[in-house]
Amino acid sequence: VQLQASGGGLVQAGGSLRLSCVASGLTFSDVATAWFRQAPGKEREFVAGTRWSAGSRRYANSVKGRFTISRDSISRDNAKNTYYLQMNSLKPEDTAIYSCAAGPRIIFSNLDLPSSYRAWGQGTQVTVSS
Repeated sequence: VQLQASGGGLVQAGGSLRLSCVASGLTFSDVATAWFRQAPGKEREFVAGTRWSAGSRRYANSVKGRFTISRDSISRDNAKNTYYLQMNSLKPEDTAIYSCAAGPRIIFSNLDLPSSYRAWGQGTQVTVSS
């Protein structure tokens, strides 16, 4: 299993970025994916996630209405796919290293738990200037 995150960068407050997570070798049944972030001096926090067969997306309150998760609509093959985090109306407090994660059959209430996920990608830095 390999997850490769990219798309981070420096953006002004109010701007947008789209992060990508290229996944390969995902053989989990009923895969769920999520984005987490970690700011300097802070603990890792859940940003957004979903169990794709269920359809319901879960977002942290701090990003609800601004961030959206999606996946490549061309491929329905979970073994290889690209997952996205569209981030709009960015704020300086969104500055962090963002990582993608994947795991099997994660129920909605557990999507925010890092321990639910079996595979992690390396982080991509997002910096929002004021």
